[in-house]
Amino acid sequence: MNDYGEAVESASIRIERLLPGPIERVWAYITDVDKRATWLAGGKLEPHVGGRTEHVFRIHELTGEGDPHQIADRRHGQVLDWDPPRLLRHTWSSTGEDADSEVTFTLESIDDKVRLIVTHRRLPTRDEMISIASGWHAHLDILQARLEHLTPEQFWPKLHALQSDYETMLPPFDLAPTPPPET
Repeated sequence: MNDYGEAVESASIRIERLLPGPIERVWAYITDVDKRATWLAGGKLEPHVGGRTEHVFRIHELTGEGDPHQIADRRHGQVLDWDPPRLLRHTWSSTGEDADSEVTFTLESIDDKVRLIVTHRRLPTRDEMISIASGWHAHLDILQARLEHLTPEQFWPKLHALQSDYETMLPPFDLAPTPPPET
């Protein structure tokens, strides 16, 4: 399995990881606010369809780097699907109003491991796709380290290296529909 994400549609990125289980443990790291804050972001998650989500990103708290007083970056959303411990889908907005995009977490038990698939859809530009892919990749690396009881790599250097990788890996971005063939 390749740790890199892939473009699965013109405006979507999909990243898959095989993580140490059991599935309930990985689910807790995705949905429990305190556990999620150790690898991604703190903030609320109302555990039901229609519930509100908030992601408060404080990178300093993840890896100890950067300014601890820096204003946190925030994302808001609404739970669209809630099926513990296998599926969480929610909107993702930087403004707190209209959903900019949508995130799906799918979990599947495979022996003593868990396949986690993160799909982020409706990304507005290729630059945003590169940024989102790099961010999810770096955050999932931290999650994997936490689940394996390892010290995670520094976030910012990893993110910048990944942005360069994704810039060359991801295909051109095209939101325009393909015209039908002429007959």
